[in-house]
Amino acid sequence: MTSEATEQVADWLRDSLGWKQAEFVSALAGGNSNLTWQFRDGENSCVVRTPPPDDISPTSARGIQREAQILQAIADYPVKVPGVLAWCDDETVIGRPFLVQEWVDGVALTDALPAAYADSPDSVNRLGEDLIDQLAALHAVPTDLEALAKLGRPERFVERQIERWLGVRREHAVRELPELFSLGEWLQRNVPTASAPAVIHGDYHLDNTLASKEQPEILAIIDWELATVGDCYMDVALMLMFWGDYRTQEPPAFSALQAVSRRAGVVSRRELAGRWAESLGRPINHMNFYMALALWRLAAIIEGAYGLHVAGKLDSDYARGLEYDVPALLAEAQAAAAGDW
Repeated sequence: MTSEATEQVADWLRDSLGWKQAEFVSALAGGNSNLTWQFRDGENSCVVRTPPPDDISPTSARGIQREAQILQAIADYPVKVPGVLAWCDDETVIGRPFLVQEWVDGVALTDALPAAYADSPDSVNRLGEDLIDQLAALHAVPTDLEALAKLGRPERFVERQIERWLGVRREHAVRELPELFSLGEWLQRNVPTASAPAVIHGDYHLDNTLASKEQPEILAIIDWELATVGDCYMDVALMLMFWGDYRTQEPPAFSALQAVSRRAGVVSRRELAGRWAESLGRPINHMNFYMALALWRLAAIIEGAYGLHVAGKLDSDYARGLEYDVPALLAEAQAAAAGDW
């Protein structure tokens, strides 16, 4: 991040949005691989999202463009998302496009509840129910909207995911993980009959939302770079994978991840899945498959980071922990395939 870039964005906000005293406030954490900046003009604030300057390729801005496209397409539907204020594809401003979003004064929850909440399972349950209700609202958005016409390839959506990560792990294997391949092949043989596609977020969990600081309520879903039209059960399973205190392995993989929802007594994964299904009138008789897929896919993805660690390119507590966490995820995936989740 350079002060020159933020100054140029501030100038653009003054010229394009009519802000009189636009000023850069700070860089915000999160946002996957993109930069996220806060600007303000008196009492008004906005968020600017843009690819990093050192990671530019012909496709580097597609995630941000996709986010703008999705947010604009669903703006008239009851899904809690930041409003799009502007999209700038004039690369003469900072050398790459950027998206200007409404500022949402919330907090991303990870390991603790805000001080204003009652420190109880009931607070967490209200968040969980709101989280799954928002996902149902997203999955109810029509997929035939003109703005979504060229978004996604729902045909063989699940099959392509499995094929992709089996191929990646075969090509870049760093240790013996026979269960990764045996389970991947089981998933290939047991893909359910495709259901009606839906608009999906692609990385949906509590960390990718902003919650109220005052009461257990989701204010906005954020980070839409992976959104597409595809299989909505993958969204549900990913959210449930990070939810609840029930784990089949001891110690579980990533025991501290999304710790705020891991406390005893919170609403179960199955209850949340049932709530989503009832809202949309969709069956959930294949959730064993989708839970196994979510756990297996995460294991396949993060094994790449373990490979970097083995090669001496990544050294951190997270990277070192993958020696255990990847096999533990695969064991959870095998349990889920048998109905234990």
